[in-house]
Amino acid sequence: MSEYFATVAHGLESVAANELESLGARQVKPDFAGVSFSGDRHLLYKVNLWSRTIFRVLVPIAKFPCPNGDRLYKEVQKIDWEEYIKPHQTLSVHCTGKNRQLNHTHFTALQVKNAIVDQQRDKFSQRSTVDILDADLHINLHINGNHGILSLDSSGPSLHRRGYRPAVGKAPLKESLAAGLLDLAQWQGDRPFLDPLCGSGTLPLEATLKALNVAPGLFRETFALMKWSDFDESLWKQLVWEAQASCREDLKISIGGCDRDSEAIAQANYNAKKCGVDSHISLWEAYLSEVEPTGDNGLIVCNPPYGERLGNVEELGDLYQQLGDILKQRFKGWTAFIFTGNKALSKRIGLRTSQRIPLYNGALPCTLLKYELY
Repeated sequence: MSEYFATVAHGLESVAANELESLGARQVKPDFAGVSFSGDRHLLYKVNLWSRTIFRVLVPIAKFPCPNGDRLYKEVQKIDWEEYIKPHQTLSVHCTGKNRQLNHTHFTALQVKNAIVDQQRDKFSQRSTVDILDADLHINLHINGNHGILSLDSSGPSLHRRGYRPAVGKAPLKESLAAGLLDLAQWQGDRPFLDPLCGSGTLPLEATLKALNVAPGLFRETFALMKWSDFDESLWKQLVWEAQASCREDLKISIGGCDRDSEAIAQANYNAKKCGVDSHISLWEAYLSEVEPTGDNGLIVCNPPYGERLGNVEELGDLYQQLGDILKQRFKGWTAFIFTGNKALSKRIGLRTSQRIPLYNGALPCTLLKYELY
């Protein structure tokens, strides 16, 4: 059994904790922007392959005091790095957090890198080079006060980058956040789903993948753990085979999304084809005023623009009012969840919420609003 730490978007810690428990994780404890848990190598591989809501899985290898750069350098040098990386391999160092002396992440990362390559140079007369994009070993240092936790990053590029979505809209929602919204909306693939403001299609695509039980990691070719010296290729191939075999072939409900932006819908359809769900999903160009329900009940989840990156706040007020009117008039029997970062705009919806869930989109405070449309 080993200890792991999954990094997640702030606000989704409890959602990620539930997901990790469902995958077999033990000693699951939500923390700020992350979840600690324990398990074996099988679980480590499985979480990377199956998790929909986390960014990356870290494997802590050392905890130590690091009030300043000199102490940090000495503590990193105490680790036998030959166990993790050879001089001909490349590395990258990513740092989060800070304290009074270590208040610049680039300088902090440089101290970690220098400690590792200086040890290699002393031992082997050669050293690893840095490769930010495709390193053989990804290292993570998190500073909290005067202490640091040094970890190996088993994921590499963030797991929200599924690999199926080369085409994105003007203000794309991260796949992991979209999956978290679907979990909070209790989406199980058992009723019609609609996003009437779908942009490049992230929400309906994630809804389809979940309904079909498709592991998001199946779209990625590489994970950082594949370059580790103890990588178990046969175990990985077995987990991939099991994931492929567990995919459902048919859906008994409709999943759709529409948007007035023809370019965004073209991107959404391209993305649907890229991940092989184009025959299970309907994506079409339509103005909000044209949207009609696809059944007597169902689930709406949408992320309308809220003035931070798209549109003008004053102009968007009419959009929110129109959205509320259409939900009230046409979607009786449905449940709607609206994700927004603008409280003033959300009031223009004009419907009473049954739940308000505080979340973040990056650093921006947002709210997921639930409406029961009786």
